[in-house]
Formats: sequence, C-alpha cells, structure tokens
Amino acid sequence: MSARRSRLDRLIAKQLGISRDAVPMLLARRRIKVDGNVVDARDLLVDGFSIITVDDQLIQAQAAVYLMLHKPCGVLSATKDSRHPVVTDLVDHAEVAGLHIAGRLDLHASGLLLLTNDGTWSRQLSDPVHGVSKLYEVNLKHPVSTDYIAAFAAGMYFSYENITTRPAQLEILDECTVRVTLQEGRYHQIKRMFGRFRNPVLGIHRIAIGNLALDAALQPGQWRELSSSQVHAAAR
Repeated sequence: MSARRSRLDRLIAKQLGISRDAVPMLLARRRIKVDGNVVDARDLLVDGFSIITVDDQLIQAQAAVYLMLHKPCGVLSATKDSRHPVVTDLVDHAEVAGLHIAGRLDLHASGLLLLTNDGTWSRQLSDPVHGVSKLYEVNLKHPVSTDYIAAFAAGMYFSYENITTRPAQLEILDECTVRVTLQEGRYHQIKRMFGRFRNPVLGIHRIAIGNLALDAALQPGQWRELSSSQVHAAAR
C-alpha cells in the first residue's frame, strides 16, 4: 500500500467495474463520499488511505499503519526468510501482512526499526535525497581517536560501488564507544567505515530516525504504534 495519489473517477471506476464516464452521474447525485464528505469533483485526488464510500458502502477503507519496534540482535529485517526469524514474527497486529520495513538494520544490529504500509512515508525516510538522519551507538574493539571524526566528516570513497559517502558525524563517548549520525544507509556502511581504521565493530544500536527516538520503555522485541506527531517527527 502506498499514499500515491490518483483521480477519484479512475479509482471508482476500477473498484466498481464501471466506465469512468459513469462516475459523474454518481457524483451529481451526491452518492460518493471521501473521508465522510460528499464530493462532486471527478478529478479529485485521493490516495490509498482515503476512506471512500458509494451509497454509504465502503469501497476503500485501508488505514495507514506506523509502528515502532525495538529490534533485537539476531532477527532479520525482513518479512520472510527460511533461515532466520524476521521482525514481523514479533508484531501482533491485524495489518502485519501488509507492512514493510522503513530502513533496515543488519541481522546483528539492534534498536529502532519502523514498519508501515505507507510507501511514500518509508521512501521519504530511506531515500538519501530527503536527508533524514539516523543516529547509531557503536561499540568497537579498539579505542578510537579524533582522527576518526575528521575522516567521517570528509566522507569515504568505496571503490566497489564507486561512491563517496556523505559527510557523517561522529561523537566519541568513551574510548571504544561512539555515536554516528548518517543521512544514508549504504550496505554495511558503518562496519566498512570503521574497517578503514582496522577497527572491528562489536555492536550497532540505532537510537533515532529523524527526530523520532526509540521509546526507552520498549524492551527488545516489543513494539507499539506511533502517534501522528511521531510519524511527522521521523520524516524531519
């Protein structure tokens, strides 16, 4: 499911199996409502989460779902897999079958994971063009120095993909623990960046996406729905 918009007459015709030319008569007779309001414009733009009725009979009533999960280590960021448990196994929600993951975490990483049926929202979070930041706490095998800060801020060139990472912020918490802020999510990016210093990553925990932080009350494996304000915070 996506929040991509389409014309009302096109959607009505498809759902009822009628021609688009038959829709204006339904509109003129005030038989169509969108989100509880009578409408009369055939070119009205609606999305996958608009509540649409004809003669008070629902023809579309899919609600948008936004969930926060505290992902444990060892659970795969996927909806199905033959070898590993997946995050949707942890979610007891009526719409779980229609959910996808908005920004994955590695198998052995933990922390904030978002699930939704809103494709537009998840693309806004994951596409680097939108610049939504992701904050991670990283535990390392060897001590770090201030040299790391400059290297992360400058970006790193990966020859395999022929790309240079965006500037990243690194904050040293103690000699083997740092916080890293990224605005992209390249394949194993954090591990590969520390690999330049021959410093193995022992643990990665995502703390926040945008202005949305992991709920401290959620234990590993627990989840809850997001409020409307939290949905907007994640995309800022």
